[in-house]
Amino acid sequence: MVVGPGDDAGVFRYKNTLMIETVDVITPIVDDPYTFGAICAANSVSDVYAMGGRPLTALAILGFSTCDFTSAVIRRLLRGAISKLDEAGACLIGGHTIEDDEFKFGFAVSGTAEEHTVLTVSGAKPEDILVLTKKIGTGILTSAVKKGTVKKSYLKEVIDSMLMLNKTASKAAVAAGAHAATDVTGFGLLGHGLNIAKSSKVTLILESGEIPFMKKVKDLAAADAVPKGARNNLDYCSKKTSFAESVPNAYRLALSDPQTSGGLLLSLPPKGMKKFDQLMKKAQAPYWVIGEVTKGSGRIVVR
Repeated sequence: MVVGPGDDAGVFRYKNTLMIETVDVITPIVDDPYTFGAICAANSVSDVYAMGGRPLTALAILGFSTCDFTSAVIRRLLRGAISKLDEAGACLIGGHTIEDDEFKFGFAVSGTAEEHTVLTVSGAKPEDILVLTKKIGTGILTSAVKKGTVKKSYLKEVIDSMLMLNKTASKAAVAAGAHAATDVTGFGLLGHGLNIAKSSKVTLILESGEIPFMKKVKDLAAADAVPKGARNNLDYCSKKTSFAESVPNAYRLALSDPQTSGGLLLSLPPKGMKKFDQLMKKAQAPYWVIGEVTKGSGRIVVR
């Protein structure tokens, strides 16, 4: 075992090969089966990209009620998933279904990495620059649409973001010599950032004005229209996070929003930023500089 529990995925050495193993299952966040299947695939392979690797194979995990869903729905779900796996360069080689009252779908994904490309949460160093590759807000917006708080049109930005693979960002991070990486998912930006801070024994400084949010997210947070997961994340992260007095509680909740198929949070050395910028611009891929790493002992400071 090269990387064990506590990181985005496990890494196991078999002879001269570094194998990356991960699994992720989620419940529906959009109505269309094809789109949901594609989002599930993008979400599941993301952990491999967060480790600096490339996904190769996937096993589907599907829980559903046979009384409620027809075979046509399942076929459309799988077509969407396979289309996204193809884009990632991964092959669906099998899977398992179970009878379940609540619809669930995801994948166990296997990938590989080179010795020098493996990224972990424990390598961040003082003076590193913190970069985020997707906007925040998928949890708040999908929840708001379900409740009818906002129009369905706001889902377009969310869906486009969730469907975007972290493939380009991962390759750019490796080429730029990234010291640490994680993908921002269910524990929110604060939760996953805190994992880097604690594992690397450093402090992450987040600049609140530089963090990108999807449209309407901050307004919804100000109206206290956030999912329960955001509150739970904030309750946990607050013990190790210092907020400037100018940062309102609504903003803190937005930073804690649980993401689906979120972007990568990267700790990059200053000398690698030019290379990273060149590769991301060449691919027309977005990113935002949101802070820096300083000496510390596993905390986050939001100012």
